[in-house]
Amino acid sequence: METSKETLEVGKKLVDLCKKGQNMKAVDTLYSSEIQSEEPMAMPGMPSHVEGLEAIRRKNTDWEQSMNVHSMEVAGPFPLGDRFAVHYKFDATNKKTGERMKGEEVGLYTVKNGKIVKEEFFYTM
Repeated sequence: METSKETLEVGKKLVDLCKKGQNMKAVDTLYSSEIQSEEPMAMPGMPSHVEGLEAIRRKNTDWEQSMNVHSMEVAGPFPLGDRFAVHYKFDATNKKTGERMKGEEVGLYTVKNGKIVKEEFFYTM
């Protein structure tokens, strides 16, 4: 399966914006209005499956408001066909509980017509 130039370009832009901490700009410029997002499990106030730009913006806003991020590493994109993966490593503290956590996750993104139409996240639980 050959990777399209479009998929690689979208992946590079996403990684660049995430490295700069501009996640909301990435959502606003790279995501389809019909975006779908999948997480391995539901979180308080957020189901494991959400659809639409407003739901994705809310997910990002909730993360920013609830976590104090000490560091974030972003690697990729790792493309294949109409998809690409990004590896994230973070060190953050939950603002409410004071619990500090380090984690890693892989985001798998699907691109159609130059926009991300699906994001899926994988992490250890």
